[in-house]
Amino acid sequence: MELKPGEKLGRYPLHSPIGAGGMGEVWKARDTQLERDVALKFSKDSFTARFDREARSNAAFNHPNICRI
Repeated sequence: MELKPGEKLGRYPLHSPIGAGGMGEVWKARDTQLERDVALKFSKDSFTARFDREARSNAAFNHPNICRI
């Protein structure tokens, strides 16, 4: 999927790419429902199962210095 600044995915307009790596890309976006900036991670197709495990593990944490899923 080719992502572009200004593109809207659901309630999240994309602002700019933050970074990219072997698993995918991270974009700065805006959550229009909660009115806050967020980071959206888009995994490559080959890493979908691994990303799912990562998200489930991270969702169990509750700490102010760890981003929320």
